[in-house]
Amino acid sequence: MRLVTDTVEFAARQMPLWNPISVSGYHIREAGSTAVQELAFTLADGFEYVRWAIARGLDVDDFAPRISFFFNAHNDFFEEIAKYRAARRIWAREMKETFGAKTPRSWMLRFHTQTAGVSLTAQQPLNNVARVALQALAAVLGGTQSLHTNSLDEALALPSEEAVTVALRTQQIIAHESGVTNTVDPLGGAFFVEALTDEVERQAYAYFRQIEEHGGVLPALEEGFFQREITEAAVRFQREVESRRRVIVGVTDFMSDAPQQSVPLLRIDEAGYHRQLERLRSVRRARDNRAVSQRLLDLARAARREDANLMAPLLAAVNEYATLQEMMDVLREAWGVYEEPVIL
Repeated sequence: MRLVTDTVEFAARQMPLWNPISVSGYHIREAGSTAVQELAFTLADGFEYVRWAIARGLDVDDFAPRISFFFNAHNDFFEEIAKYRAARRIWAREMKETFGAKTPRSWMLRFHTQTAGVSLTAQQPLNNVARVALQALAAVLGGTQSLHTNSLDEALALPSEEAVTVALRTQQIIAHESGVTNTVDPLGGAFFVEALTDEVERQAYAYFRQIEEHGGVLPALEEGFFQREITEAAVRFQREVESRRRVIVGVTDFMSDAPQQSVPLLRIDEAGYHRQLERLRSVRRARDNRAVSQRLLDLARAARREDANLMAPLLAAVNEYATLQEMMDVLREAWGVYEEPVIL
């Protein structure tokens, strides 16, 4: 949390055009959460960042326009659209009514979407093209500002050039051939979509109340509330798959006795690893290692002070070519390593 608020403060005070923070719910969903949990936990995190930044003396309208979000796009087409619509509505309301933001840009929820890697299957991998297309379309219809489409082979390996191209063409077909980008909120006013948006929003606020009952986001994390909710949702999903109450095409149903579909897989050039390793060694030989050690020492001192903004010593270390691992080692030494509560 401290690094996040340091970043927001630094950006708001010194770099007015920089977008300093993306609040991510993608991995919450990849861990097995429901759509509502992804929405509620991600927005709750965002609200917590806002509270901390305000507590540091920042004006909400100075930094809120630079906050963005990162959501998942899963298989339930209309639920995903409702999730994004509810997210935009909740954020606008809370920024205006709870945090007193006056600038319309502060009310806007800007978000990136990535399709669901966890939904892709190694069985019949060409089916993943359809999954990704539907997920991407849901994100667009829900109002995403940017989009990452996963590749059909990601359950098997890192994406091949061919698979990446198919993923890119999926976006381009949606953007240039489908016509869905010709209007804002194209499903707005549809009874089912509006009713589902209302229900997703209602359930998100129920989670907000539970989080407050735990004392807020940080106590809820420390007590394992988020982790427990996500774990239970993941277990429910897996039981539904294993009992065949939930259909996974090509896995639980519609299986084939034909030989497994073969797709080209990416093969990593091991020489590339050695080239990168030599580049790192070259940088370490050429840099001023005495200056690097001093900058890392400055960072360590700042990390142990409650009132220090870490962005200045971090950037000073970067400018001397300190590596990410070296800087993170300093912070681990100062703060320790977070260990998630064990949820049984």
